Amino acid sequence: MVRPVLEVADIFRAQGPAWRAAQQGHLSLGQLKVMSAIEQCRSAALGGHVLHCPACAHDEIAYNSCRNRHCPKCQASAAKRWLEARQTELLPVDYYHVVFTLPAPISAIAYTNKAVIYRLLFEVAAETLHTIAADPEHLGARIGATLVLHTWGSALTHHPHVHGIVPGGGLSLDGERWVACKPGFFLSVRVLSRLFRRRFLEELAQVHRAGQLQFFGEYAQLSEATAFAEWLAPLRKCEWVVYAKRPFAGPAAVLVYLSRYTHRVAIANSRLIALDERGVTFKWKDYRETGGTRHKTMTLKTDEFMRRFLLHVLPSGFHRIRHYGLIANSGRRENLARARELLNVAPVEPKEIDVSNETVTPTFVCRECGAAMIVTGILARASNIRAPPPCRGVT
Repeated sequence: MVRPVLEVADIFRAQGPAWRAAQQGHLSLGQLKVMSAIEQCRSAALGGHVLHCPACAHDEIAYNSCRNRHCPKCQASAAKRWLEARQTELLPVDYYHVVFTLPAPISAIAYTNKAVIYRLLFEVAAETLHTIAADPEHLGARIGATLVLHTWGSALTHHPHVHGIVPGGGLSLDGERWVACKPGFFLSVRVLSRLFRRRFLEELAQVHRAGQLQFFGEYAQLSEATAFAEWLAPLRKCEWVVYAKRPFAGPAAVLVYLSRYTHRVAIANSRLIALDERGVTFKWKDYRETGGTRHKTMTLKTDEFMRRFLLHVLPSGFHRIRHYGLIANSGRRENLARARELLNVAPVEPKEIDVSNETVTPTFVCRECGAAMIVTGILARASNIRAPPPCRGVT
């Protein structure tokens, strides 16, 4: 794979130290860790392997990856492993893509309440799908859904929304038959939007009463119950964006889509164009435009680019891919087996994994001749500099 001309790591290495010093006290530990990981990714700081090609005698060094989930360089292999595990879970039915988006006022307070509001976004979106699908007037079935959190717009702005990948049908409420949705139509977007709005605002008010929200700056007054209720009132009347795309062209297309969305980060290195005295120039897509003018370029001051990138660092331990209903982790195997039985398709046999050799030497491909390279040496990662422990009895 050809290395992009410019990477996020290059920007962080060039401008990160000065910016961190200027922002001291304003960056979270998580954001600092992400910057450090990206700066060190595939560099001598993380160690690596000395490689030799027996076919053409080419030698090279391959440095280790940081494996941080926010790093643009480390997501391809993670996505591949995740997709391999998902292949056996696909059903031979149409799959639909549904998106639930938070309005701008809630996105604004979500930044300082990521764990709480992102959790509500997942839970309420899943509840909305299952409630409407279970209603006999709509589908009358128990469905499954995979939800993926994205927090960015194309211009790196804070824009929290979840993408839902949903099979076009589900098990009847008594579990005795498969209920398929109408061809080309999953559930009413208008009905989904209304329930999503009502339930999210109810849950948001509940966490506010429980004291789980924090407000700063221009939103500090929202800590008061009366002010918060007044702030919520217009959100009960405005339209909340929920939309569904037409079904995918078969299960294989679902996997192609998932490979692009599940492990995506705020911006891919391939979208970066230049880093110069003006700042960072990158490609973006203006969804408000129609026709061929959607694809544009934007230049941000380097400090602003780094600030926007770090807006999307998730709380530690927060899962951005979640499964619900029939494909929830607890009953996935049994539910999928029952669905295949009702659809009259053969059960999927899990691939046998050879565990006779617990350690497998990684295979690297020679960039000169394409042959497999062998590891001839290990480069240890640089040790962190630590302060000496304090001496006991010394004040």
